[in-house]
Amino acid sequence: MNAEIFALWDKIQGMINAFIVLLPNMVLALIVFAIFFFVARTIKKVVKRLTRNRRHARNLGMVLGRLAQGATILVGLFVALSIVIPTFKAGDLIQLLGISGVAIGFAFRDILQNFLAGILILLTEPFQIDDQIVFKNFEGTVENIETRATTIRTYDGRRIVIPNSELFTNSVTVNTAFDNRRLEYDVGIGYGDDIDLAKQLMLDAMHSVNEVLKDPAPDVLVMELAESTVNIRVRW
Repeated sequence: MNAEIFALWDKIQGMINAFIVLLPNMVLALIVFAIFFFVARTIKKVVKRLTRNRRHARNLGMVLGRLAQGATILVGLFVALSIVIPTFKAGDLIQLLGISGVAIGFAFRDILQNFLAGILILLTEPFQIDDQIVFKNFEGTVENIETRATTIRTYDGRRIVIPNSELFTNSVTVNTAFDNRRLEYDVGIGYGDDIDLAKQLMLDAMHSVNEVLKDPAPDVLVMELAESTVNIRVRW
């Protein structure tokens, strides 16, 4: 019994001695990691500051800042582990991350797809914040473009959250992509009404609005004769 106790005590003493030997390296590793951590935060702030005054690059700057911060912290972790464990090689951890990355990729495939799609949307900018877009049955103003999803505000005051992978792989109509846009509206009048007079009144109404362009000029077309109305299409 005493021999077992002495053997256990020897193991404990060995662990304590090994900890004492590694203590200076651990302190140095913590200091190095703390330096990398603060450098990473500084890089993130600098990237955000550079893009703060650029409305369209604000979200992209936030994403790039986070990526730069994560990469710097990862490098700091490698350096700290090398200090604590001199036999540690970065290749060993990279190999481990490669094996686990496959499992993580399968488990979080949708999240990674949305993340990559968000990065590509921010880089290529098919639409921007405050643009009015139409996606499937949803139409509204883009509020925010994040790495996972894009939020739009519909005209009736609802918020729609759309995964970025859906936006990137499907057709999106951007109503505000250009400075000018032609609109149209159908008006029904009775069969007993004067069609020429109605058309002239509609043209006069459109010409009275300063925002309506003179070139191309607005026009009025008779589209169809319905059961009870004559449908006239107004375009401006």
